[in-house]
Amino acid sequence: MFDRPTIEALTTMAKEADIDPAALLAIAEVESGGRALYAVKGNMEPAIRFEGHYFDRRISGRIRDFARKNGLSAPEAGKIRNPKSQGERWLLLERAMGLSPKGALESTSWGLGQVMGAHWEWLGYRSVDALVAEARESVAGQVRLMLHFIEKAQLVQALRSHDWPGFARRYNGPAFTRNNYDKRMAEAHQRWQNQIGSFKKAA
Repeated sequence: MFDRPTIEALTTMAKEADIDPAALLAIAEVESGGRALYAVKGNMEPAIRFEGHYFDRRISGRIRDFARKNGLSAPEAGKIRNPKSQGERWLLLERAMGLSPKGALESTSWGLGQVMGAHWEWLGYRSVDALVAEARESVAGQVRLMLHFIEKAQLVQALRSHDWPGFARRYNGPAFTRNNYDKRMAEAHQRWQNQIGSFKKAA
C-alpha cells in the first residue's frame, strides 16, 4: 500500500492532468506493487525491473556471450528472472552496467509506472541518464515520467474512460491478458475510488 506522500503526489498530479486520481493510483499500484521507494545501499530508490531480452539486443559478440553465460541476458523474454527484493535487482542492474551502462539502463523499467529506459529518445529526454535521473529524483519525478509516457502514447482518453483492456494493450503490450493487467487495474481502480471516498468523508 502506498504511503500518504505517494498518494498525495499521485492524486495532485492526476488532477493537474485532468485524469481520475483513482485511475492513476490503480495503474501505479499494478505496475509498482504499491510502493514508490525502497532503501538500497543507504539511498531511497525507485522500483526497477531488468529485462534481459532488451539487454541481449543491446550488446553483441563476446560481451553478449559473457552476459548470456552469467545470467544477464537471453534472446527470449522472461528467461532472465528478476530477484524478489529491490536490493538484489539493483545489484543485477549494476552487474549489467559493468558490461554496457547505456544498454543496462535502457533495459530497465523505472518507477511507479515502470517505464522502460529504452523509451528515453521517444519521450524527448536528452539521454537515458536523464530519464533515469527523473525517476530517481523523487516520487513526483516518477509520476511525471509515468504521465509523460501516458500522454505520449495517447492513452489519456483510455484512462479517462476507464477502458482497461484498451489501456493495458498499449501500455503493457499485446500479451497483457497473460498477467491479467486489465482486470487487476479495474479492481485496483474500484478499490482506490472507495478509499478516496473514505478520505473525503473523514475530512
